[in-house]
Amino acid sequence: MSHLNGNASDDNIRLTRRELEILALIVEGHSSKHVADLLFVSKRTVDFHLDNIYQKLEVNNRMQALQRAARLGLLTVSS
Repeated sequence: MSHLNGNASDDNIRLTRRELEILALIVEGHSSKHVADLLFVSKRTVDFHLDNIYQKLEVNNRMQALQRAARLGLLTVSS
């Protein structure tokens, strides 16, 4: 049995272009405030998108989101 419980099927997870953009900046190590500055939006807007990302990926924090998104092929993590 999978350690991920919930209703979201891996095949049905879709992030918006903006959510992917924010996730890519977070994976580069930027804070929410810096991401907001780079995208000319408020930190609250970035946090709103992060909350949506967490819900869609069924995770609770940035590290889990990055790991799950990479595992699903939603973003590329370079070493």
